[in-house]
Amino acid sequence: MRIAVTGAGGTVGGQVVGLLAAEPEHDVVGLARRELRSSPAPTVVADYADVAALRAALFGVGTLVFVSSDGEAAKVLVHHENVVRAAAESGVGHVVALSGLDADVRSPFCYAFTYGRTEKALRACGCGLSIARASLFAEFFLRWLRPARATGQIRVPAGDARISLLSQADVARCLAALALRGPTGREHAVTGPEALRLDEVAARCAGAWGRSVEYVDLDPREHVVEMAAAGEDPWWAYAFATMFASVREQRWAEVSDDVAELTGRTPVALDALLY
Repeated sequence: MRIAVTGAGGTVGGQVVGLLAAEPEHDVVGLARRELRSSPAPTVVADYADVAALRAALFGVGTLVFVSSDGEAAKVLVHHENVVRAAAESGVGHVVALSGLDADVRSPFCYAFTYGRTEKALRACGCGLSIARASLFAEFFLRWLRPARATGQIRVPAGDARISLLSQADVARCLAALALRGPTGREHAVTGPEALRLDEVAARCAGAWGRSVEYVDLDPREHVVEMAAAGEDPWWAYAFATMFASVREQRWAEVSDDVAELTGRTPVALDALLY
């Protein structure tokens, strides 16, 4: 079977390509925005913005692992609609789509709307479907934890919410597993092994780093001011502010057994990623 993977030049997409390429009975091709210098499988240049290139790259593909695009939410939604259209027009039989645990169009998180609309388009496109709704990537969330190694403070507006932080390796393993299964027709909650409050995260950081670390629950407005003072790009300051608004609504607190069920492995704990 021919399997295509979008975002092959990224961390998650690249790992999925590697995992699938290790299965000799499958013909794997990576799709990337630019030519890749090294890859465990052949790659084709097909930008998310180029429907014709996507359609040509997906011709003859039985399963597509659809790793989400990045950038501003409106542009990401256009990219996703392009992929869905190309998959349907190319006759792809099964789409394994990476979505978010918060895929609710009513959420304050700007990307929740994007994920919700993308899922709606996928359900209407006629392809077989498996959706991996991933929690927040632990490696991404480290951007708010690592400064505490020097300052002793994790300064975010998360309230007393819990977050089931998830490793990118577990996301890739789940996507690869779903690609090899065939359409499940449902959403899979792909989460970390536990949901932690930020004071609990601070305690884990303190133990890993051998120093005192405290959680400072910022007022959301104060967080925006701090991001601006640090020179954060206005779009990302907005995106991060909306993400923490959804965190405070407990939209990332779910813990499921889906990683273990799909991969046969216990999901990676946050402690293993604190270095």
